[in-house]
Amino acid sequence: MISKYEKTIVNRLLDKYERSKSFLGQNKVNQIFSVKISTLFPKYIDHSNYEVFSEVNEAISVLVRKSFIYAKSNAANVYSSVALNLDVLEELYAYSGRTPKKDTNSAVLSLLESYKGENEILNKYCQEQYARIRSNRSVQFFSNDIEELENILIAANELLKVNCETFVRDFSIRVFKDTKVFERIAAKTVNLLYEYGEFPTKERLLGELNIVRNPTYINFKGSGSITLEGQLIDLTKLSGDIAISSSMLSSIDKISVIGNAVITIENLTSYHTFNDKDMFAIYLGGYHNSIRREFIRKIHQQNLNIDFYHFGDIDAGGFYILEHLRKKTGVAFKPYKMDVETLKRHSKYTKSLTDNDINRLRSLINSKYDSVIRYMLENNCKLEQEAIGLE
Repeated sequence: MISKYEKTIVNRLLDKYERSKSFLGQNKVNQIFSVKISTLFPKYIDHSNYEVFSEVNEAISVLVRKSFIYAKSNAANVYSSVALNLDVLEELYAYSGRTPKKDTNSAVLSLLESYKGENEILNKYCQEQYARIRSNRSVQFFSNDIEELENILIAANELLKVNCETFVRDFSIRVFKDTKVFERIAAKTVNLLYEYGEFPTKERLLGELNIVRNPTYINFKGSGSITLEGQLIDLTKLSGDIAISSSMLSSIDKISVIGNAVITIENLTSYHTFNDKDMFAIYLGGYHNSIRREFIRKIHQQNLNIDFYHFGDIDAGGFYILEHLRKKTGVAFKPYKMDVETLKRHSKYTKSLTDNDINRLRSLINSKYDSVIRYMLENNCKLEQEAIGLE
């Protein structure tokens, strides 16, 4: 059985080889792959630790006798470095129990080939991984576990097919016949979808795809009424808001807007303090999910002559949410108090832009929000929604 010191030496040498041009067959000269023993085992040169010195020397001696490495010691029987024997790689892989990288790459390529045509996101991911393997770079979201990678690809594919609100555990059972498999791969799956898809935020990505831990509730209030299974609720007679769960969407008979506009509000505090009697207000909760979008579309379809506004932070995120809302609902939302005048009026509450803010704002230059975007960049400012109305 291979010792722990042998395994450490072998793995470090094979790591260097598998990261090299020699592994790809692209090197024009013979490379030597070596490693310093004192780097691998700092205690090796500690004269008071004879046990480590002796066991490391024994490990090197075994590997030299088997012709897996080259090594020479000095007069004091101290080894400074060891080098890999490239002529016996196959035998060394077998001895160490390590799967050759070329075999792992072959298995990954085969797996990618079976998923590249499933959807646009997976196709982009697979194409990028082909390029990474060709250039001897690591495969993204792969930890040398083929089964885990396949589960990630399965989940990424199945998540895009979910068309109604589904609990995390139920999704895992339906796809993997196990309640916990998806939990283990959720983070990597979300990272893959976010990097290769077009989702506004990573944090709300699963909600965007109808995967939830608890039922979604839609909060709304103001100038309008809603009829649920024949029962009319007049919102104008209520002192606060009401909420319906996602399961009640199909029970809505009609939503009537009595005022002159519908407004979605990004943040909860601003939603609770909002009190325009001529508007039907909906709490958006940051980035909207499919449930809130369906609710908005129902209102739009039943109130065709009503204006729609979005009230959010005056920052990159706020405008991205607005654009995402327009794109996903098909409703021509207009910004509400997300302009230069509002920034000027509340200038003492503004904050400086981060590097990420600047990069995201620059991508919105020449958009329909150009004037406020340029003002924010030129004046290094942004404003949280809650600050609006403090004066």
